[in-house]
Order: sequence, then structure tokens, then C-alpha cells
Amino acid sequence: MTKRIGSLRRKTRKQMTKPASLRGKYPLRALTQSLKAGDRVVFSAEPSYHNGLFFRRFRGKTGLVVGKRGRCCEVSVSDGGKEKLVIVNPVHLARL
Repeated sequence: MTKRIGSLRRKTRKQMTKPASLRGKYPLRALTQSLKAGDRVVFSAEPSYHNGLFFRRFRGKTGLVVGKRGRCCEVSVSDGGKEKLVIVNPVHLARL
């Protein structure tokens, strides 16, 4: 049996970085936004907030908010011709 190499954030050195002047700061817009079922959203990672981060394959994709699970959102995304349900913190989502 093969051994899994790396973590979920491997190969994301450039994707998950912010400019030096913005490091460690959360955008208040993202922290306070409220998303409802039926909203269309874009996956845009907030690197300084690690909880509820999506897998790197979904970066830049659009999806539809299906419901809530705790403080996170359930987002339906088409990936390779299949519908997938991704659970993401709203900090990492931008409304269209």
C-alpha cells in the first residue's frame, strides 16, 4: 500500500500568500457577511484564517450555497462533471 505524501495545502505557496503589508489581518467584510441558501459565491481563500478552508482544487470556482452547517456554508460545486458538496467557512467565500 502506498503512503500519502503531503498535506491538503501542499503546492500552495503562491496561492495562499498575502502581501507583507496585509499579513495577519482579517477583512471585516468577510468576517461579518451572512450568506443564505441560493446565493452564488466564488471560492477565494483567506490565508490568514485557517479554519474551514477548502481544498486547493476549488480555488476560483463558483458554486451555489445550499445550506448552513454550524457557522460554515454548504456549497454545491461542479467538479469534473460531478456535483460535489464542499463545507467552507464564509470567510473564504465572496458573493457574486
